[in-house]
Amino acid sequence: MSMRLSLRSLLATLAVVLAGQSPATVMMSAATAEPTHALEALNRIELPGYTGNFEHFAVDLKGNRLFLAAQDHDTLEVFELGSGKHIRSIAGVGAPHGLLYLADADRLIVTQTGSDGATKVIDGASYQIIGSFRHTSGAEWMGYDATRKRLYLVAGGYNMHQPNSWLVEIDPYTGRNYGELKFAADRVGALVLEEHGDRVYVNVTGKNEMAVVDKNTRSIIATWPIAEARRNVPLAFDEATRRLFVATRAPSRLFVLDADTGATVASFKAPATCNQVLFDKVNRRVYALGGEGYIGVFAEKDRDHYEELPPVASAPGATTGILVPELHRLYVAASPGRSAGKAELLSFDVLR
Repeated sequence: MSMRLSLRSLLATLAVVLAGQSPATVMMSAATAEPTHALEALNRIELPGYTGNFEHFAVDLKGNRLFLAAQDHDTLEVFELGSGKHIRSIAGVGAPHGLLYLADADRLIVTQTGSDGATKVIDGASYQIIGSFRHTSGAEWMGYDATRKRLYLVAGGYNMHQPNSWLVEIDPYTGRNYGELKFAADRVGALVLEEHGDRVYVNVTGKNEMAVVDKNTRSIIATWPIAEARRNVPLAFDEATRRLFVATRAPSRLFVLDADTGATVASFKAPATCNQVLFDKVNRRVYALGGEGYIGVFAEKDRDHYEELPPVASAPGATTGILVPELHRLYVAASPGRSAGKAELLSFDVLR
């Protein structure tokens, strides 16, 4: 066995220990980890001076840049994709959350719940704020429909001390607001969109349900209760198999739902305080990023069968990340505001 494969086994074994499994299970996992191991740790870069929470990422492949929303510092942090070297901080945003990089315009779209609550447009060359989008104040989660070139934002709600939330449809190039859909809930989580269909799926956390929205009419066409758990926040989607991946926090579970009916197909224990679920459509895997210091990994065998793989050690508070399939990389931010750990940028090789 090579040194590289031995290291993979050791990492997988450590992850199982962190997940609290028995010594016998640890020995079995060490012996069998290599055929199912999904991620290999690469870089671990400390970010000194940061004490709060990070939110979401965006990536500029051509410019070799990684953007990270530093929510509690009111900045965006810019890193080199390859090395992870910190390039600069971008000031002038208030509590940034969601990020979208438009490669053809070299612009970064940033939602924020601080400052004036407007979504900001940042020039990728000068790093200056060059515009704002007006909508119900304080957007957080976002989803981009690349086919129609429409950006969907979740605005209002508890971050803005409002009893209701809104789903906003925006042209990210012009800022045109096409309309807003009201949710009678102060907490609305992540959303995902069909690329080849007319549906938007929205986690209505405050009502413990998922809403299905028609893009054409901007209306709710179905609501599905999440009956087995509460606090459904992050969400991912495999459009090819018509499966949704929903993480909850009370208790910490990952649910696989039928995207046509809302029926539960499978469920697993997930890491606590999960704030991001990512679907790897190349390798047919789901990554659940949680604050307990490990990444939950689940394999999609087919649309109705899923398998839990050995968890992968990350860091305390490592609840958000971005998958970059072109580089076979997963980047994860560890937030000291969500743990007693350090502020760190972690990267993993996505094994094929």
